[in-house]
Amino acid sequence: MLRFLLKTAKSAAPAANRAPKISNHPVNPTKTLAESPLRRLFSGKAGPKSKFKVNTKKKGRSGAEEASAADASSIDDDDFPDELKPQPVIDDPSLDFGPSGQPLFNSARSISDLKRKDACSYIEFELEELKRVLPEGLPKGMEKEFEETKRPGLLVRRSFLDLRDNFRYATDPPLQASSKSRKVQKQIVLDGPVSCGKSIALAMLVQWARSEGWLVMYVPEGRSWTHGGLYYQNPENDHWDTPIQAANILQDFLKFNESRLKQLPCQISDPIPMGEGAGVGLMRGVDSMAMPDGSTLYDLIQTGITYSQAAVGVVVRLRKELSLVKDVPVLIAVDQYNSWFTFSGYLEAVTPYSCRPIHARELSMVNAFRSMMHDDMMVGAFSHSTAVGKLRQYLPDVPADARINFPRYNVDEAGTVCHYYLRQRLIRRDAFSEEKWKKIYYLSNGNGKELRWLTAFVQ
Repeated sequence: MLRFLLKTAKSAAPAANRAPKISNHPVNPTKTLAESPLRRLFSGKAGPKSKFKVNTKKKGRSGAEEASAADASSIDDDDFPDELKPQPVIDDPSLDFGPSGQPLFNSARSISDLKRKDACSYIEFELEELKRVLPEGLPKGMEKEFEETKRPGLLVRRSFLDLRDNFRYATDPPLQASSKSRKVQKQIVLDGPVSCGKSIALAMLVQWARSEGWLVMYVPEGRSWTHGGLYYQNPENDHWDTPIQAANILQDFLKFNESRLKQLPCQISDPIPMGEGAGVGLMRGVDSMAMPDGSTLYDLIQTGITYSQAAVGVVVRLRKELSLVKDVPVLIAVDQYNSWFTFSGYLEAVTPYSCRPIHARELSMVNAFRSMMHDDMMVGAFSHSTAVGKLRQYLPDVPADARINFPRYNVDEAGTVCHYYLRQRLIRRDAFSEEKWKKIYYLSNGNGKELRWLTAFVQ
């Protein structure tokens, strides 16, 4: 919020501190926050102009101008007018209620304890515990929410409870199925508008599954499988191997699941094919590597981490092994799943003067994990931040009914979110009203990121 205020503050310097203008490039004036149309929309009138001014740094400035800009950038809270000062978060029990008087926070200690009546309320997490359960990394939207609100709390949405209960019933079906209950699906693709909460819902699902004792392979950035690092064509199957990504995938999978993997034996005895290692080429005189008898999945993964030439083969073998695990529920969760249905960041030389882009399905690891035409539990989430573009409705290797639309905030959820932001001092209490939070909701159209951004204009 501070960065936003600095960017929108009026660009001017005191006349006494200005040096003679040398550069021929004009400086574009900017409006103050008080002059913003959004500010007038929420306040009803133009507020007083800010006394705080910032010089915009331009190329070609003289030393005197740069010194003046440096002085202007050295600010503290006393330089801000009262309406722009950041508000401290103070516990106030009167703010712990939502728009219709229901408690803002539920009493559930974990996602497993959430009931249907807890929808449209917040659940709090221990941040360190959340990072321990999700060592692969938190979604950027979740990290931004925690950073802005100064509190590790997330909204419990009815759409997420439907997702959780779907996979819960897939492993533990109810004794009496209701006529209104939805069909249980083991393969789901979360689609929907940008910033509607798909990545956060996927991360919450992974956190719940791991707390239930499931074996979960979580891929928070599916795009990393198709971009960056070294790549080599495997002459055995004409697919492309990416050994650096393979080693990273194995290390991430081991972070939380190490103790469980030590208890699961390997069930495929075929040797692992060897390819080129990352910068080390082929292993001389070795085409494959056999696992010793009695090896566990932990031993299999350690082999891929130790030998770069075997890393891709181990990841492909791991996919087959996960399908054979019956002692514990297995879930594969992939964010940025739409990156696996378009071209990768790699090129193949066709002639000395031309090359062709390599499709994601031609990569060995993507080819092994992308398909949902099986009986294993798998969920993927589309990400519009990867600039993949709109994909066709029916995707190859994906069941026709697997793709579901994940909604944006409805008006009830937006009301709870705005009251939570009021509770966390993102909105000033004296400026808050039902009319203003509804304006935020309709302007953002339920977009969570835009809704949080618009709270700065409620003055």
